Amino acid sequence: MTHLLIVNSHVLDVHALTLRSGLSVLVSDGRIAAVGTDLSVPAGCTTLDARGMTLMPGLIDCHVHTVASSFNLGGVARQPNVFVMLRALPIMKAMLERGFTSVRDAGGADWSLAEAVRTGLVPGPRLFSSGKALSQTGGHADFRPRNDDLDACSCAYKLGNIGRVVDGVDACRLAVREEILKGASQIKVMASGGVASPNDPIGNLGYSEAELRAIVEEAGNANTYVMAHAYTPRAIARAVRCGVRTIEHGNLVDAPTAELMAELGAYMVPTLITYEGLANEGERYGLPAASIAKIESVRGQGRQAIEILARAGVKMGLGSDLLGETHPLQSDELRLRAEILGNGPVLQQATLIGAEILGQSGQLGEVTAGAIADLLLVDGNPLSDIRCLLNQGEHIRAILKDGLLHKNTL
Repeated sequence: MTHLLIVNSHVLDVHALTLRSGLSVLVSDGRIAAVGTDLSVPAGCTTLDARGMTLMPGLIDCHVHTVASSFNLGGVARQPNVFVMLRALPIMKAMLERGFTSVRDAGGADWSLAEAVRTGLVPGPRLFSSGKALSQTGGHADFRPRNDDLDACSCAYKLGNIGRVVDGVDACRLAVREEILKGASQIKVMASGGVASPNDPIGNLGYSEAELRAIVEEAGNANTYVMAHAYTPRAIARAVRCGVRTIEHGNLVDAPTAELMAELGAYMVPTLITYEGLANEGERYGLPAASIAKIESVRGQGRQAIEILARAGVKMGLGSDLLGETHPLQSDELRLRAEILGNGPVLQQATLIGAEILGQSGQLGEVTAGAIADLLLVDGNPLSDIRCLLNQGEHIRAILKDGLLHKNTL
């Protein structure tokens, strides 16, 4: 049994949004064994003096694409699986070094990547993978170009493709069952058009209601849930009425739709930072022209969407959704949201609410006895200055995941 005692830090209480001084935190075998004063310490326990620093939960990003090593997702989809895997490894390692100890992959990453991290084979955040996102023919995960004859889509088998093309109620049921069998933690569905795909305008709907309800039912049968890519009020309202639990992006949401989400207990995972990255770097790094033309139709309303959702009382998780060379912008999602909502609510989105979305309340996202010891020691106070969590984790002095020190510069 391994033990670590952290002393002299200011513990961030993400429930009350306060710093608690004078507490010690005992970590034993990957979990927080105790938080308090005058703790009984086992023999041979290592002590970490964190004087003046903030001890806080590891961050949770609820929308990443760890295999998206390029802006051109269609190009990634055609790469050999080994190349895709090798290019994903530094992306995951960098996420952990920024303080993201858990991430939910929204299409592409599979059980093997999650298991490689879990078993310590490669460094990275705890990975909740969706397997292949489900897309109708011509939907947001169908990267085939227009042609007289459409080639059969190989997307169900290539690791680099974030989704698979599937049509019809029975085929959707089978696809969900297959993704669950292959190890998906939750199911992702493309419920509207999107930016990074060639032939689906933002305003298009994805799937019939019968197909969406079948996908939700099958996920529920497996004791999990559905997350849906959707932008417009029509697509969002339709998805949550069909039982979708989390909406991804949602830039064009309006007040009545936000109120419907709150009424039905649906979560939103906005992804503001990806549109900054796409707009500023997309053309330079190979984002197709058709996708570049779509960016401004959703970018400008992202901040307004955050305000609308907050007024309606919709719970929001933190998401980044970055591609290619913009992965280093991940932590800037905190900054963008803090400019709108303030630091405290955004820290809760990146910890407590993220844990709720993952079905890990009490296990992740808080510094309490019994929780998994995913912890950050930060030089600074994120409640007053969110910048101490930016810049690739340079102010994060130590990172624990499952109670093990991944980084320690004390």
